[in-house]
Amino acid sequence: MNFPDWVYDAVFYQIFPDRFANGDFSNDPPNVQPWGATPTLRGFQGGDLKGVIQNFDYLLDLGINAIYLNPIFQSISNHRYNATDYYKIDPKLGTIADFQALMDLAHRNSVHVILDGVFNHTGRGFFAFNDLLENEEESPFVDWYHVNKFPLKAYGAGKAENYLAWWGFKEMPKLNTDNLSVRRYLLGVARYWIEQGADGWRLDVPNEIDDDSFWTEFRSTVKQVNSNAYLVGEIWETDPHWVADGHFDGLMNYPFRQNILDFIANQSISGSEFTRRIESLIRLYPPGYAYAHYVAFGSHDTERFCTLCGGNLLKVRLAFLLLFCYLGAPAIYYGDEIGMEGNKDPDNRRAFPWGQKPETIEMRAFVKRLISLRRRFVSLRRGDFRNITIDDNQRVCAFGRVYQDEATLVLANDSDSVVQVSLDVSSLGWEGDRGVSDVLNESDRQIINGHIELKLDPYGGSLLYGHI
Repeated sequence: MNFPDWVYDAVFYQIFPDRFANGDFSNDPPNVQPWGATPTLRGFQGGDLKGVIQNFDYLLDLGINAIYLNPIFQSISNHRYNATDYYKIDPKLGTIADFQALMDLAHRNSVHVILDGVFNHTGRGFFAFNDLLENEEESPFVDWYHVNKFPLKAYGAGKAENYLAWWGFKEMPKLNTDNLSVRRYLLGVARYWIEQGADGWRLDVPNEIDDDSFWTEFRSTVKQVNSNAYLVGEIWETDPHWVADGHFDGLMNYPFRQNILDFIANQSISGSEFTRRIESLIRLYPPGYAYAHYVAFGSHDTERFCTLCGGNLLKVRLAFLLLFCYLGAPAIYYGDEIGMEGNKDPDNRRAFPWGQKPETIEMRAFVKRLISLRRRFVSLRRGDFRNITIDDNQRVCAFGRVYQDEATLVLANDSDSVVQVSLDVSSLGWEGDRGVSDVLNESDRQIINGHIELKLDPYGGSLLYGHI
Protein backbone atom coordinates (compact mmCIF):
# COMPACT_ATOMS: atom_id res chain seq x y z
CA MET A 1 0.00 0.00 0.00
CA ASN A 2 1.36 3.36 -1.02
CA PHE A 3 -0.71 6.01 0.73
CA PRO A 4 0.17 8.33 3.65
CA ASP A 5 0.19 6.57 7.00
CA TRP A 6 -1.55 9.52 8.69
CA VAL A 7 -4.73 8.82 6.74
CA TYR A 8 -5.35 5.70 8.87
CA ASP A 9 -5.85 7.96 11.87
CA ALA A 10 -7.52 10.93 10.15
CA VAL A 11 -10.90 12.36 11.07
CA PHE A 12 -11.84 14.99 8.48
CA TYR A 13 -13.98 18.10 8.75
CA GLN A 14 -15.17 19.59 5.46
CA ILE A 15 -15.52 23.37 5.34
CA PHE A 16 -17.43 25.35 2.71
CA PRO A 17 -15.50 28.59 3.32
CA ASP A 18 -18.21 31.19 2.64
CA ARG A 19 -20.55 29.59 5.19
CA PHE A 20 -18.42 28.43 8.14
CA ALA A 21 -17.50 31.68 9.93
CA ASN A 22 -16.91 35.34 9.11
CA GLY A 23 -13.66 36.40 10.76
CA ASP A 24 -12.92 39.57 8.77
CA PHE A 25 -15.79 41.87 7.85
CA SER A 26 -13.45 44.14 5.86
CA ASN A 27 -13.24 41.66 2.98
CA ASP A 28 -17.00 41.16 2.67
CA PRO A 29 -18.53 42.24 -0.64
CA PRO A 30 -20.74 45.36 -0.38
CA ASN A 31 -23.88 43.30 -1.06
CA VAL A 32 -23.05 40.58 1.48
CA GLN A 33 -26.09 38.67 2.71
CA PRO A 34 -26.86 38.57 6.44
CA TRP A 35 -25.25 35.58 8.15
CA GLY A 36 -27.80 32.78 8.13
CA ALA A 37 -29.85 34.18 5.24
CA THR A 38 -31.47 31.67 2.90
CA PRO A 39 -28.63 30.50 0.63
CA THR A 40 -28.77 31.50 -3.02
CA LEU A 41 -26.74 30.38 -6.01
CA ARG A 42 -24.91 33.72 -6.24
CA GLY A 43 -25.05 35.32 -2.80
CA PHE A 44 -22.09 35.60 -0.43
CA GLN A 45 -22.42 35.50 3.37
CA GLY A 46 -18.89 36.51 4.32
CA GLY A 47 -17.18 33.35 5.56
CA ASP A 48 -13.40 33.46 5.20
CA LEU A 49 -10.07 31.96 6.27
CA LYS A 50 -9.84 34.12 9.38
CA GLY A 51 -13.21 32.67 10.38
CA VAL A 52 -11.65 29.22 10.31
CA ILE A 53 -8.64 30.44 12.29
CA GLN A 54 -10.77 32.16 14.94
CA ASN A 55 -12.88 29.03 15.43
CA PHE A 56 -10.05 26.51 15.31
CA ASP A 57 -10.55 25.69 18.98
CA TYR A 58 -14.06 24.51 18.12
CA LEU A 59 -12.56 22.01 15.65
CA LEU A 60 -9.84 20.87 18.04
CA ASP A 61 -12.37 20.40 20.83
CA LEU A 62 -14.50 18.27 18.52
CA GLY A 63 -11.44 16.08 17.99
CA ILE A 64 -10.87 16.30 14.24
CA ASN A 65 -7.31 16.18 12.93
CA ALA A 66 -7.80 16.87 9.21
CA ILE A 67 -9.63 19.53 7.20
CA TYR A 68 -10.91 19.48 3.64
CA LEU A 69 -11.44 23.00 2.31
CA ASN A 70 -13.76 23.57 -0.61
CA PRO A 71 -12.13 25.80 -3.28
CA ILE A 72 -10.37 28.89 -1.97
CA PHE A 73 -8.87 30.30 -5.17
CA GLN A 74 -10.07 33.52 -6.80
CA SER A 75 -13.44 33.10 -8.44
CA ILE A 76 -16.68 34.97 -9.07
CA SER A 77 -18.91 32.39 -7.35
CA ASN A 78 -19.54 31.47 -3.72
CA HIS A 79 -18.64 27.84 -4.45
CA ARG A 80 -15.47 28.78 -6.40
CA TYR A 81 -15.52 25.76 -8.71
CA ASN A 82 -14.88 28.17 -11.61
CA ALA A 83 -11.48 29.64 -10.78
CA THR A 84 -10.18 32.80 -12.40
CA ASP A 85 -6.72 32.61 -10.77
CA TYR A 86 -5.37 29.37 -9.29
CA TYR A 87 -2.38 31.13 -7.73
CA LYS A 88 -4.38 33.65 -5.72
CA ILE A 89 -6.54 33.27 -2.62
CA ASP A 90 -9.95 34.77 -3.33
CA PRO A 91 -9.85 38.28 -1.76
CA LYS A 92 -13.27 37.65 -0.22
CA LEU A 93 -11.64 34.80 1.73
CA GLY A 94 -8.46 36.62 2.68
CA THR A 95 -4.83 36.72 1.62
CA ILE A 96 -1.90 34.38 1.19
CA ALA A 97 -0.81 35.51 4.66
CA ASP A 98 -4.15 34.28 6.04
CA PHE A 99 -3.64 30.97 4.28
CA GLN A 100 -0.15 30.60 5.71
CA ALA A 101 -1.42 31.50 9.18
CA LEU A 102 -4.07 28.78 8.87
CA MET A 103 -1.48 26.24 7.73
CA ASP A 104 0.83 27.15 10.60
CA LEU A 105 -1.97 26.88 13.14
CA ALA A 106 -3.13 23.56 11.74
CA HIS A 107 0.31 21.99 11.62
CA ARG A 108 1.19 23.18 15.12
CA ASN A 109 -1.86 21.22 16.26
CA SER A 110 -1.09 18.14 14.11
CA VAL A 111 -4.00 18.86 11.77
CA HIS A 112 -3.62 18.12 8.05
CA VAL A 113 -5.33 20.35 5.47
CA ILE A 114 -6.22 19.32 1.92
CA LEU A 115 -7.40 21.67 -0.81
CA ASP A 116 -10.03 21.26 -3.52
CA GLY A 117 -8.41 20.95 -6.95
CA VAL A 118 -10.66 21.82 -9.88
CA PHE A 119 -8.55 21.07 -12.95
CA ASN A 120 -11.12 19.89 -15.46
CA HIS A 121 -12.49 23.37 -16.08
CA THR A 122 -11.92 27.04 -15.27
CA GLY A 123 -14.10 30.12 -14.97
CA ARG A 124 -14.77 32.44 -17.88
CA GLY A 125 -12.57 35.06 -16.22
CA PHE A 126 -9.49 32.80 -16.31
CA PHE A 127 -6.76 34.55 -18.33
CA ALA A 128 -6.64 31.98 -21.15
CA PHE A 129 -10.39 31.90 -21.73
CA ASN A 130 -10.61 35.68 -21.40
CA ASP A 131 -7.98 36.01 -24.12
CA LEU A 132 -9.92 33.53 -26.24
CA LEU A 133 -13.07 35.62 -25.93
CA GLU A 134 -11.22 38.75 -27.04
CA ASN A 135 -8.98 37.39 -29.81
CA GLU A 136 -10.89 34.31 -30.97
CA GLU A 137 -8.95 32.41 -33.70
CA GLU A 138 -5.87 34.58 -33.19
CA SER A 139 -5.62 33.91 -29.46
CA PRO A 140 -2.42 32.15 -28.35
CA PHE A 141 -4.67 30.06 -26.08
CA VAL A 142 -6.95 28.74 -28.79
CA ASP A 143 -5.88 25.16 -27.98
CA TRP A 144 -6.30 25.49 -24.22
CA TYR A 145 -9.99 24.64 -24.53
CA HIS A 146 -12.24 22.55 -26.76
CA VAL A 147 -13.58 25.05 -29.30
CA ASN A 148 -16.09 24.01 -31.93
CA LYS A 149 -16.45 27.37 -33.66
CA PHE A 150 -16.38 31.12 -33.10
CA PRO A 151 -17.89 33.24 -31.71
CA LEU A 152 -18.03 31.29 -28.46
CA LYS A 153 -21.28 32.85 -27.22
CA ALA A 154 -20.13 32.40 -23.62
CA TYR A 155 -22.92 34.45 -22.05
CA GLY A 156 -26.68 34.42 -22.08
CA ALA A 157 -29.24 31.71 -21.43
CA GLY A 158 -28.83 28.10 -22.43
CA LYS A 159 -26.02 25.58 -22.46
CA ALA A 160 -22.64 26.06 -24.12
CA GLU A 161 -22.83 25.20 -27.81
CA ASN A 162 -19.59 26.37 -29.39
CA TYR A 163 -17.19 24.97 -26.78
CA LEU A 164 -17.11 22.15 -24.25
CA ALA A 165 -18.06 23.05 -20.69
CA TRP A 166 -18.70 21.08 -17.52
CA TRP A 167 -22.20 19.66 -17.95
CA GLY A 168 -22.74 22.38 -20.55
CA PHE A 169 -22.58 25.26 -18.04
CA LYS A 170 -21.18 28.24 -19.93
CA GLU A 171 -19.39 29.58 -16.87
CA MET A 172 -17.21 26.45 -16.60
CA PRO A 173 -15.30 25.94 -19.89
CA LYS A 174 -13.46 22.63 -20.06
CA LEU A 175 -9.67 22.69 -20.31
CA ASN A 176 -7.79 20.71 -22.94
CA THR A 177 -5.39 18.73 -20.79
CA ASP A 178 -3.85 17.13 -23.88
CA ASN A 179 -2.22 20.51 -24.48
CA LEU A 180 1.26 20.44 -22.92
CA SER A 181 1.05 24.10 -21.92
CA VAL A 182 -2.17 23.42 -20.03
CA ARG A 183 -0.55 20.46 -18.29
CA ARG A 184 2.50 22.45 -17.28
CA TYR A 185 0.28 25.17 -15.86
CA LEU A 186 -1.91 22.79 -13.84
CA LEU A 187 1.01 20.75 -12.56
CA GLY A 188 2.66 24.01 -11.51
CA VAL A 189 -0.47 24.85 -9.51
CA ALA A 190 -0.44 21.40 -7.92
CA ARG A 191 3.20 21.81 -6.89
CA TYR A 192 2.88 25.41 -5.70
CA TRP A 193 0.17 24.83 -3.08
CA ILE A 194 1.88 21.74 -1.69
CA GLU A 195 5.01 23.87 -1.36
CA GLN A 196 2.89 26.46 0.50
CA GLY A 197 1.99 23.84 3.09
CA ALA A 198 -1.14 22.07 1.86
CA ASP A 199 -1.18 18.38 2.81
CA GLY A 200 -2.90 17.10 -0.30
CA TRP A 201 -5.65 17.52 -2.83
CA ARG A 202 -9.25 16.48 -3.19
CA LEU A 203 -9.63 16.24 -6.97
CA ASP A 204 -12.89 17.42 -8.51
CA VAL A 205 -14.50 15.29 -11.28
CA PRO A 206 -11.19 13.58 -12.19
CA ASN A 207 -12.94 11.02 -14.40
CA GLU A 208 -13.88 13.84 -16.78
CA ILE A 209 -10.18 14.25 -17.61
CA ASP A 210 -10.00 11.26 -19.90
CA ASP A 211 -6.24 10.85 -20.23
CA ASP A 212 -4.86 8.79 -17.35
CA SER A 213 -1.36 10.06 -18.05
CA PHE A 214 -2.37 13.46 -16.68
CA TRP A 215 -3.14 11.94 -13.27
CA THR A 216 0.08 9.90 -13.37
CA GLU A 217 2.01 13.13 -13.86
CA PHE A 218 -0.09 14.88 -11.25
CA ARG A 219 0.59 12.21 -8.63
CA SER A 220 4.31 12.21 -9.40
CA THR A 221 4.49 16.00 -9.18
CA VAL A 222 2.74 16.17 -5.81
CA LYS A 223 4.58 13.23 -4.26
CA GLN A 224 7.94 14.67 -5.30
CA VAL A 225 7.23 17.70 -3.14
CA ASN A 226 5.63 15.79 -0.26
CA SER A 227 5.51 12.00 -0.31
CA ASN A 228 2.98 12.13 2.54
CA ALA A 229 0.50 14.28 0.64
CA TYR A 230 -2.97 12.73 0.37
CA LEU A 231 -4.72 12.54 -2.99
CA VAL A 232 -8.43 11.71 -2.96
CA GLY A 233 -10.61 11.58 -6.06
CA GLU A 234 -14.26 12.53 -6.40
CA ILE A 235 -15.49 9.31 -7.98
CA TRP A 236 -19.15 8.64 -7.22
CA GLU A 237 -19.21 4.98 -8.21
CA THR A 238 -17.21 1.97 -7.07
CA ASP A 239 -14.20 1.87 -9.39
CA PRO A 240 -10.83 0.37 -8.39
CA HIS A 241 -9.25 1.81 -11.53
CA TRP A 242 -8.77 5.11 -9.73
CA VAL A 243 -6.70 4.00 -6.74
CA ALA A 244 -3.04 3.03 -6.21
CA ASP A 245 -0.04 3.95 -8.35
CA GLY A 246 -0.74 6.36 -11.17
CA HIS A 247 -3.95 7.65 -9.65
CA PHE A 248 -5.18 8.48 -6.14
CA ASP A 249 -4.61 7.25 -2.62
CA GLY A 250 -8.35 6.92 -2.04
CA LEU A 251 -11.77 8.01 -3.25
CA MET A 252 -14.74 9.81 -1.77
CA ASN A 253 -16.74 6.77 -0.72
CA TYR A 254 -20.18 7.80 -1.98
CA PRO A 255 -21.31 4.15 -2.32
CA PHE A 256 -21.00 3.82 1.49
CA ARG A 257 -23.16 6.92 1.84
CA GLN A 258 -25.82 5.39 -0.40
CA ASN A 259 -25.89 2.20 1.64
CA ILE A 260 -26.18 4.02 4.94
CA LEU A 261 -29.01 6.07 3.43
CA ASP A 262 -30.77 2.91 2.27
CA PHE A 263 -30.48 1.33 5.70
CA ILE A 264 -31.18 4.27 8.03
CA ALA A 265 -32.98 7.01 6.09
CA ASN A 266 -34.90 5.02 3.47
CA GLN A 267 -35.15 1.73 5.41
CA SER A 268 -35.13 -0.04 2.04
CA ILE A 269 -32.58 -2.72 2.99
CA SER A 270 -32.12 -5.01 5.99
CA GLY A 271 -29.25 -4.89 8.45
CA SER A 272 -27.61 -7.97 6.99
CA GLU A 273 -27.89 -6.55 3.45
CA PHE A 274 -26.30 -3.32 4.66
CA THR A 275 -23.29 -5.09 6.17
CA ARG A 276 -22.98 -7.39 3.15
CA ARG A 277 -22.85 -4.39 0.85
CA ILE A 278 -20.34 -2.37 2.85
CA GLU A 279 -18.15 -5.46 3.17
CA SER A 280 -18.25 -5.91 -0.61
CA LEU A 281 -17.06 -2.32 -1.04
CA ILE A 282 -13.87 -3.25 0.80
CA ARG A 283 -13.17 -6.31 -1.35
CA LEU A 284 -13.58 -4.45 -4.63
CA TYR A 285 -10.36 -2.50 -4.08
CA PRO A 286 -6.74 -3.67 -3.91
CA PRO A 287 -5.92 -5.06 -0.44
CA GLY A 288 -5.70 -2.29 2.13
CA TYR A 289 -6.83 0.62 0.00
CA ALA A 290 -10.28 0.81 1.60
CA TYR A 291 -8.48 2.37 4.59
CA ALA A 292 -7.52 5.37 2.41
CA HIS A 293 -11.03 6.30 1.26
CA TYR A 294 -12.66 9.52 2.45
CA VAL A 295 -15.94 8.36 4.05
CA ALA A 296 -18.86 10.69 4.75
CA PHE A 297 -22.64 10.78 4.53
CA GLY A 298 -22.75 14.49 3.67
CA SER A 299 -21.03 16.96 1.36
CA HIS A 300 -21.67 20.21 -0.49
CA ASP A 301 -23.15 18.13 -3.34
CA THR A 302 -25.74 16.20 -1.32
CA GLU A 303 -28.86 16.87 0.67
CA ARG A 304 -28.21 17.05 4.39
CA PHE A 305 -28.49 13.65 6.05
CA CYS A 306 -30.65 15.06 8.86
CA THR A 307 -33.15 16.35 6.30
CA LEU A 308 -33.22 12.98 4.55
CA CYS A 309 -33.99 11.44 7.95
CA GLY A 310 -36.94 13.77 8.47
CA GLY A 311 -35.07 15.76 11.12
CA ASN A 312 -34.65 12.71 13.36
CA LEU A 313 -31.41 13.39 15.27
CA LEU A 314 -31.40 9.87 16.72
CA LYS A 315 -31.06 8.50 13.19
CA VAL A 316 -28.23 10.92 12.48
CA ARG A 317 -26.48 9.73 15.64
CA LEU A 318 -26.87 6.14 14.47
CA ALA A 319 -25.35 6.98 11.11
CA PHE A 320 -22.38 8.64 12.80
CA LEU A 321 -21.87 5.52 14.94
CA LEU A 322 -21.63 3.33 11.84
CA LEU A 323 -19.47 5.87 10.03
CA PHE A 324 -16.87 6.04 12.79
CA CYS A 325 -16.66 2.27 13.04
CA TYR A 326 -16.10 1.67 9.31
CA LEU A 327 -12.89 1.48 7.28
CA GLY A 328 -11.45 4.69 5.84
CA ALA A 329 -11.08 8.26 7.03
CA PRO A 330 -14.43 9.38 8.51
CA ALA A 331 -15.46 12.88 7.50
CA ILE A 332 -17.94 15.41 8.83
CA TYR A 333 -19.53 17.95 6.49
CA TYR A 334 -19.58 21.17 8.51
CA GLY A 335 -22.72 21.35 10.63
CA ASP A 336 -23.67 17.69 10.35
CA GLU A 337 -22.25 17.26 13.85
CA ILE A 338 -25.09 19.46 15.13
CA GLY A 339 -27.78 18.08 12.81
CA MET A 340 -27.92 20.95 10.34
CA GLU A 341 -30.62 20.56 7.72
CA GLY A 342 -30.73 21.47 4.03
CA ASN A 343 -32.15 20.30 0.76
CA LYS A 344 -30.27 20.24 -2.54
CA ASP A 345 -27.74 22.89 -3.55
CA PRO A 346 -27.73 25.71 -2.53
CA ASP A 347 -29.83 24.91 0.57
CA ASN A 348 -27.25 22.37 1.76
CA ARG A 349 -24.76 25.22 2.08
CA ARG A 350 -26.38 27.22 4.87
CA ALA A 351 -24.33 29.38 7.21
CA PHE A 352 -23.12 27.62 10.35
CA PRO A 353 -25.41 28.59 13.29
CA TRP A 354 -22.98 29.52 16.02
CA GLY A 355 -25.72 30.09 18.59
CA GLN A 356 -26.57 26.43 19.18
CA LYS A 357 -29.68 24.91 20.74
CA PRO A 358 -29.56 22.35 23.59
CA GLU A 359 -30.40 19.41 21.29
CA THR A 360 -27.59 20.33 18.89
CA ILE A 361 -25.14 20.66 21.78
CA GLU A 362 -26.07 17.12 22.83
CA MET A 363 -25.67 15.92 19.25
CA ARG A 364 -22.20 17.44 19.00
CA ALA A 365 -21.19 15.86 22.31
CA PHE A 366 -22.16 12.46 20.92
CA VAL A 367 -20.05 12.97 17.80
CA LYS A 368 -17.15 14.21 19.92
CA ARG A 369 -17.39 11.02 21.97
CA LEU A 370 -17.32 8.86 18.84
CA ILE A 371 -14.21 10.65 17.61
CA SER A 372 -12.57 10.08 20.98
CA LEU A 373 -13.41 6.37 20.89
CA ARG A 374 -12.07 5.98 17.37
CA ARG A 375 -8.81 7.63 18.36
CA ARG A 376 -8.64 5.45 21.49
CA PHE A 377 -9.09 2.04 19.84
CA VAL A 378 -6.69 1.12 17.06
CA SER A 379 -9.03 -1.63 15.84
CA LEU A 380 -11.50 1.07 14.71
CA ARG A 381 -8.77 2.69 12.59
CA ARG A 382 -6.74 -0.23 11.32
CA GLY A 383 -8.73 -3.37 12.05
CA ASP A 384 -10.06 -5.96 9.62
CA PHE A 385 -13.78 -5.92 8.87
CA ARG A 386 -15.88 -8.80 10.22
CA ASN A 387 -19.50 -9.30 9.18
CA ILE A 388 -21.69 -10.54 12.05
CA THR A 389 -24.81 -12.58 11.29
CA ILE A 390 -27.98 -10.89 12.50
CA ASP A 391 -31.70 -11.74 12.66
CA ASP A 392 -33.39 -9.76 9.88
CA ASN A 393 -36.70 -9.83 11.71
CA GLN A 394 -35.19 -6.90 13.59
CA ARG A 395 -33.90 -3.71 11.97
CA VAL A 396 -30.44 -4.21 13.42
CA CYS A 397 -27.00 -4.38 11.84
CA ALA A 398 -23.74 -5.59 13.39
CA PHE A 399 -20.13 -5.74 12.28
CA GLY A 400 -16.75 -5.99 13.96
CA ARG A 401 -13.20 -4.73 13.57
CA VAL A 402 -10.24 -6.86 14.62
CA TYR A 403 -6.64 -5.72 15.00
CA GLN A 404 -3.94 -7.86 16.61
CA ASP A 405 -5.12 -8.58 20.18
CA GLU A 406 -8.20 -6.32 20.28
CA ALA A 407 -11.66 -6.37 18.74
CA THR A 408 -14.60 -4.01 18.60
CA LEU A 409 -18.21 -4.74 17.72
CA VAL A 410 -20.79 -2.14 16.68
CA LEU A 411 -24.55 -2.72 16.76
CA ALA A 412 -27.20 -0.31 15.50
CA ASN A 413 -30.97 -0.53 15.96
CA ASP A 414 -32.74 1.37 13.19
CA SER A 415 -36.23 1.04 14.63
CA ASP A 416 -38.45 2.93 17.06
CA SER A 417 -38.70 -0.09 19.37
CA VAL A 418 -36.49 -1.64 22.02
CA VAL A 419 -34.94 -4.84 20.66
CA GLN A 420 -33.24 -7.77 22.32
CA VAL A 421 -30.44 -9.25 20.25
CA SER A 422 -28.48 -12.49 20.56
CA LEU A 423 -25.27 -12.81 18.58
CA ASP A 424 -22.51 -15.30 17.90
CA VAL A 425 -19.34 -13.20 18.31
CA SER A 426 -16.77 -16.00 18.19
CA SER A 427 -15.55 -14.79 14.78
CA LEU A 428 -14.10 -11.75 16.57
CA GLY A 429 -11.91 -14.00 18.66
CA TRP A 430 -14.32 -13.76 21.56
CA GLU A 431 -14.71 -17.46 22.21
CA GLY A 432 -15.69 -19.13 25.44
CA ASP A 433 -16.69 -16.99 28.42
CA ARG A 434 -15.34 -13.50 28.99
CA GLY A 435 -16.28 -9.92 29.78
CA VAL A 436 -16.29 -7.03 27.32
CA SER A 437 -17.00 -3.33 27.73
CA ASP A 438 -19.75 -1.34 26.07
CA VAL A 439 -17.60 1.75 25.70
CA LEU A 440 -20.40 3.78 24.13
CA ASN A 441 -22.86 3.25 26.95
CA GLU A 442 -20.24 2.80 29.70
CA SER A 443 -21.36 -0.62 30.90
CA ASP A 444 -19.98 -4.15 31.11
CA ARG A 445 -21.27 -7.12 29.12
CA GLN A 446 -20.73 -10.84 29.42
CA ILE A 447 -19.97 -13.29 26.62
CA ILE A 448 -21.01 -16.86 27.32
CA ASN A 449 -19.72 -19.62 25.06
CA GLY A 450 -19.00 -17.14 22.25
CA HIS A 451 -22.48 -15.58 22.41
CA ILE A 452 -23.76 -12.27 23.73
CA GLU A 453 -27.22 -10.99 24.48
CA LEU A 454 -28.05 -7.33 24.94
CA LYS A 455 -30.83 -4.79 24.62
CA LEU A 456 -30.76 -1.86 22.19
CA ASP A 457 -32.84 1.27 22.70
CA PRO A 458 -34.91 2.74 19.85
CA TYR A 459 -32.46 4.10 17.27
CA GLY A 460 -29.77 3.16 19.75
CA GLY A 461 -26.48 1.38 19.44
CA SER A 462 -23.63 -0.26 21.30
CA LEU A 463 -19.89 -0.36 20.78
CA LEU A 464 -18.28 -3.31 22.50
CA TYR A 465 -14.55 -3.61 23.10
CA GLY A 466 -12.46 -6.49 24.35
CA HIS A 467 -9.14 -8.27 24.01
CA ILE A 468 -8.79 -11.47 22.04
